[in-house]
Parts: sequence; structure tokens; C-alpha cells
Amino acid sequence: MMGMGLAVSASTVAPAVRRSGRRSGCRASASASGTKTEAFSPRDFRRALNKSETYNRRGFGHEDAVKGIMEKDFTSSLIQEMRDDPSKSVTRGNVTVRLADSYGFCWGVERAIQIAFEARIQYPEDTIHITNEIIHNPGVNQNLSDMGVKFIPVDKETGAKDFGAVKPGDVVILPAFGASVQEMKLLSENGNKIVDTTCPWVSKVWNAVDKYDRNGHTSVLHGKYAHEESIATASFAGTYLIIKDMAEAEYVAEYILHGGDRDAFLRKFSNAVSEGFDPDVHLDKIGVSNQTTMLKGETEAIAKFLEGTMMKKFGVEHVAEHYMMQDTICDATQERQDAMYSLVDDSSLDLMLVVGGYNSSNTSHLQEIAEGKGLPSFWVDNEKRLVDVNVIEHLTFDHQLLTTEGWLKPGPLKVGITSGASTPDKSMDRVLEEIFRQKAIIDAQ
Repeated sequence: MMGMGLAVSASTVAPAVRRSGRRSGCRASASASGTKTEAFSPRDFRRALNKSETYNRRGFGHEDAVKGIMEKDFTSSLIQEMRDDPSKSVTRGNVTVRLADSYGFCWGVERAIQIAFEARIQYPEDTIHITNEIIHNPGVNQNLSDMGVKFIPVDKETGAKDFGAVKPGDVVILPAFGASVQEMKLLSENGNKIVDTTCPWVSKVWNAVDKYDRNGHTSVLHGKYAHEESIATASFAGTYLIIKDMAEAEYVAEYILHGGDRDAFLRKFSNAVSEGFDPDVHLDKIGVSNQTTMLKGETEAIAKFLEGTMMKKFGVEHVAEHYMMQDTICDATQERQDAMYSLVDDSSLDLMLVVGGYNSSNTSHLQEIAEGKGLPSFWVDNEKRLVDVNVIEHLTFDHQLLTTEGWLKPGPLKVGITSGASTPDKSMDRVLEEIFRQKAIIDAQ
């Protein structure tokens, strides 16, 4: 596994990964020779890795140096002006902008960026790699690239990551979303220095699925099976099923209560179940958790619905034996969603702007809230999406890329604005400055 040729394929890290055995816990199994061998335990591996001298998840003490970089590249006097104003608003010409009460960089994201930037300072001469985007923001990832951090290449067709260029002794950063246990094990065995920026809220989900596993429950994860965070979480679960929405939860509940076509079930969730998953066996005991960036209300509704399903199946008096739930909803995600619900209730708003990376799950849900309210809302990842005067290219929450003309009306205009947890204030600043520029042209005509 060392040096050139080192690779992790989609079959080892994606949720479609088939992992041997019913459980990932440390238990004996019979080998071909008839002797007992201990199964690999992600939990035990994590504990051992935490004690390793080549593993760091706390940073390197270069906070002051990094603070200067982040203030220069990520902060905005315009956003600060709105933040300081009691009304959370600012007016430029005919445009009044109201800022959400909670928006932008969360603590976990700031922590991840700081540790990654510190790693470059700590290891000025070392080759540094990162297993994925540090966060879902193109500008921040470009910052790392400009610092000489190399992104592990991914085969677009197979999803396989090529670790061939990672030499023993190189530094490897794990992003805020985390990394699969297979990747961690590979890097540990390769003798790499691991800098782990995984958000503690993501680690909390890992602890939850580990607890479910040790109690003999299948982890039912509300998330997107191809998302990096769900990939990592699935690798720490024993038996798992990933569902994306209430419709899939209802499909699962129907199978739990009445059975069904096993092969059809497995085809439907072919990319979202653990190896050897059998819906006739592995849905008798379930534990619910979530990808931290999902809509809080949807996760809660799915959890309550599945709890009710297990009550119907096994009786209220036995539900505790068959159902578990730990609160793994990220505080920052919840705060931004709550702030968005509050902002879109402002009837004086003419339109809503959501700023954030197009592959950002938490940003997509902010856009979903605005669209659900019926408020004209435009999700952009940078100011270049304002492609011409009164012409905007934008994404819907279900990822349709649209171009809209005439979206800025003449005269007074009130705009609400928020941003995803991976979005620096500077990104919002640039979008707003472009709106102010275009609106001045429109009003002068």
C-alpha cells in the first residue's frame, strides 16, 4: 500500500462500498484455517490514531499568522456594517439590503481553514496533500492550491481517488467533511503526517453510528449518499442505509411493515447500503442519524416517522429495543436555517439572494427555504453570475441552472441576503457591490 500505485477506489470509500461482515465492531470471526481473527474496528482504529505522534487535529499554534490571512481574504467592511446595525441592513442608492441574523462561516469551517493554513506554516518544505475540498467554496480551495497544497485527483468515471503521488512522510490534510476510515487507515499505514480538520459535529455523527452498531442496530442516515460527509460516516457505521428524503423513508417504512420485493429494494438503494444488506433482516433494529447539513425539520420528521413505524411493527412497549435516535443536527446549520425562515417572513423583501458554493448541501437547503416561501430567490456562487446588467445566472435548490433577465426592477428595491456555512463574507460583499453597480445603471436609464 506504500508509495506509487497507492489508490482508493469508489468501491472502498463510497457509500456503495461493500464492507465484509454484519458488523464493524471488534469481534472474533473464523478464518479459512479455522482460527479466530479480530475484525477491523473503525472505533478502535480512531482511538489509536488519536494517540499517534503523526496525527494532529488541534492545530499548531500559528493562530496570529493565520488570522491576518483570513482577515485579508475573507472579511468585509460592508457585511460588518450590516452586522453592527440594529436593523441588520444597509442602503446604497435605491437598494436596501437586509442581512440574515445567522449566515456564512460557521465555527467548524473557520476551524478547518485555520488548521489547514497552519499546516502550511508548520510544514513549509513538506509536500502537502488534501483528500478533498476543505469546504465547498471555490475561493477557499483556491487559497490552499495557491499555498501549494495538492488535491488528491479523482477519476470522474469511477470516483476512485489516486493516492499514487502521496509519498511516505508527506503531510495529508483531511477536510472539514471528514474522510473515510479506509482513507485514514491507508495514510496511517503509508507513514503520512495526518492533519485532521474534520468538524466535531461530523465526528459526533460518527460516534452515534458507532453506538448504533455496538447495540446491533442498522444506521439509517438521512443524507445524500454521494456527499463526502455521508461517505465518511458510512465508513464508520456497521450496517447502514442512506435515505435522502421523506419519500424514501416512506418506502422503507412500507417494507418494514409489510415486506415487499427484496431485489427491488436493493436496486433502489444500490448505492446507499452496506455490503450484504438484507432488508428482511437488517430493518428490525434501526438507529437514525443525519448528514449535518440536511434540513433540521426534515430530519426530525423522518426520525419521528420511523419511530412511529417501529411502534406499529413491534408495539410501543418494545420500541426501545428496535429504535434509537441521537440528536446529530449541527447547531450552525440549524441557526442558519432558523435565520432564513425568519428573513423570508419579511413581507417587505422584493427578492432573496443566497450566496454559496454550488456543491454545498447546506446552501441548497437555504435556497429551498426561500423557494418554499414563494419568494423570488437567486442562488449564486460568486459575483460573476451577474453576467450582464439585469441578467443573472443562478441555481435552484434542486440544481437547475437558470438565466433570468430583468430580475432587478427600477426604483426602490429591498433585498434579503444570506450565505452558506462555507462562504466567506468577502463573497457576499462582491455580489452586493455588483448589484449596486448594475442597479445604478438601471436607475439612470
